Amino acid sequence: VHCLTSPPHFNEAMKYLSIPSKLYTQNRQRFIKRMKPQSIAIFQASPVLPENGDAVYPYKSNSDVVWLSGIVQEKTMVILYPDNADTTAREVLVIQRPNEHLEKWNGHLLTKEEATALSGIQNVQYVDSIDAMLHMWMHHAVTVYLHTNENDRLNIENPRIDLLFVHDFMRKYPLHQYERAARIMKELRAVKTKEEVEVTKVAIDITRKAFERVLKFVKPGVMEYEIEAEITHEFLRNRATRHAYGCIIASGDSARVLHYVENNRECKDGDLLLMDFGAEYGNYNADLTRTIPVNGKFTNRQREVYNACLAVHNFCASILKPGINYADYINRVNTEMEKQLVKIGLISKADIKNQDPANPAYRKYFYHGIGHHLGLDVHDIGTRNEPVKEGMLFTIEPGIYIEEEQMGIRIENNYWLTKTGSIDLFKGIPIKADEIETAMKSTGRK
Repeated sequence: VHCLTSPPHFNEAMKYLSIPSKLYTQNRQRFIKRMKPQSIAIFQASPVLPENGDAVYPYKSNSDVVWLSGIVQEKTMVILYPDNADTTAREVLVIQRPNEHLEKWNGHLLTKEEATALSGIQNVQYVDSIDAMLHMWMHHAVTVYLHTNENDRLNIENPRIDLLFVHDFMRKYPLHQYERAARIMKELRAVKTKEEVEVTKVAIDITRKAFERVLKFVKPGVMEYEIEAEITHEFLRNRATRHAYGCIIASGDSARVLHYVENNRECKDGDLLLMDFGAEYGNYNADLTRTIPVNGKFTNRQREVYNACLAVHNFCASILKPGINYADYINRVNTEMEKQLVKIGLISKADIKNQDPANPAYRKYFYHGIGHHLGLDVHDIGTRNEPVKEGMLFTIEPGIYIEEEQMGIRIENNYWLTKTGSIDLFKGIPIKADEIETAMKSTGRK
């Protein structure tokens, strides 16, 4: 059930229902409150990227532009100038001018009225006419905020498209004071408003439906890509824009490969199946991982390892509260993982006592992080060096990977932090071993 109240129209460029513009109006006000006096902030959408020949990659807009406006259309700009003497131009949205010829090839372009309805920004200008206005505003502004990609996971070996606009703009206006908008964005976007979480809940609900669908579908002999197809079908029929990330359907020993996306093997009787997937809806993402028995029944050993992983997951949820430093959180989780690995016989207390601190014993079986910020980006921006705050949205995803047993188990849910703890946004879908077996057995398995 969609938890949003929407205008009767939908976003022309996407499948999802329109998001109330209040979400984006609030976001802009949050950013404006952090701006210096006589400053202007300029955000530029991502370009369309060429693939091969005249083909292009599916369009994914800059997340900061989406966070501020809700507009997913190339050549979009958001300009914030709260001290502008022209009070009608303190928030300006820049879009492409509708073009009958282009629309015959590529579809509808937003009108000014549609762009205002989606974003809440009253002053909408066309990109081919904004330069003169911006030039005049720059004569009065002192400080300029420009945005760049400062995600900690960014691969900096690749060419930086986001820096092209920055370099050109600073050459054109070299005497202004410049600030990194990303420093503010990293703090603001990490703390989700209730309106943002409402959109995220729709993505989570779609993901839940897909998981329930595959619980009924999985059995020995099915191919991993067939399961991916079932998930995709459920996503699209519920207005998801796309998969939030590459769908991981890993049976047997493939589950030890963290970003396994080949999805081309047969699911065999007696194997476990690790599924890591999520829907994107309204540009916000869900991120779910479940590990299930292909034949619907955990072996004793599989259940033992699964329960150890679930114990770590539940421990994480119990301590991830506002005020805890993320580094301290990770240290406490790693200690709990050690405890569980000892319990199931994978490491010993002697291994822990004699371990190399730079390569602790548990790392043989748990070799990734415990989670990440979640939002407009699956690995969303946000600080990891300060105490976590109310409103942050995290994944919790411990895993245990055993090469000698050709087994990999990971369990992941999404948690929104409250004043006193957290809310499990995936609460209610099967997570315990018995719950998974019951759900699979109800489909007719013996």
